[in-house]
Amino acid sequence: MADQISKGEEFEKKAEKKLGGWGIFGSKHEDAADLYDKAANCFKLGKSWDKAGAVYIKLANCHLKLDSKHEAASAYVDAANCYKKISAQDAAQCLNQAVNLFFLEIGRLNMAARYCKELGEIYEQEQNLEKSIDYFERAADLFQSEEVTTSANQCKQKVAQFAAQLEQYPKAIEIFEAIAKHSINNNLLKYGVKGILLNAGICEICKGDVVAINNALERYQELDPTFSGTRECKLLTELATSMDEEDVVKFTEAIKDFDSMTRLDPWKTTLLLRAKNALKEKEDQEDDLT
Repeated sequence: MADQISKGEEFEKKAEKKLGGWGIFGSKHEDAADLYDKAANCFKLGKSWDKAGAVYIKLANCHLKLDSKHEAASAYVDAANCYKKISAQDAAQCLNQAVNLFFLEIGRLNMAARYCKELGEIYEQEQNLEKSIDYFERAADLFQSEEVTTSANQCKQKVAQFAAQLEQYPKAIEIFEAIAKHSINNNLLKYGVKGILLNAGICEICKGDVVAINNALERYQELDPTFSGTRECKLLTELATSMDEEDVVKFTEAIKDFDSMTRLDPWKTTLLLRAKNALKEKEDQEDDLT
């Protein structure tokens, strides 16, 4: 590994010497780019990710001098892949540069969408949900403009999930319901509609308005006539009844019954626990008054 790092440093020095010397216009940048590429590969082999990332940024700058914007964007992506090993912030900065080139300069919207999605994933891992939402929204819009519907819907669902985690329930509900409406007439997507409507319904549960929950259930059954016969609809109906009766035990039993057959994922569990705690607090307050 040390040998590879040493080789990388030699290539990097040669590249910088080329840039500092005389040369026919463009040729020194071409030569330097070739040397930087070799240096970066050596640093990667030596697992020196910070050096590799820094050299890829230098490579990107060489490509920009040569007006090779696609190659520059690709170099920024390579830099980001190196920085992912050591620094999410540096990786995000490099990917953002790549997105700007693919979107603003080259017009490669599909590539820009792909890397916006990746940025969303980076900020998701960092638990920065606000920034993650921003990039997943951008990715969804770009995928939609390229008619890549499945990827657009995946990004929109991420936005809705994170919005709900941030207690932005109306935004989450609007997105989930829009995806369900879009999917119901698609032979490939219609089987996932009941799960999306369950997500929307759980957000309604978290809002705590029983009338709104019942109205939502009516909307869902109009949208998908098969929904009324599903376990998802049964769960939401039982939760709404439990909330109306302010019965925490009944609320808990409905969740346990559903979970015994269909395992609830962490997102649903978190939101339902939030709703249960709110219901319990309301029940406790009323007990104090009696």
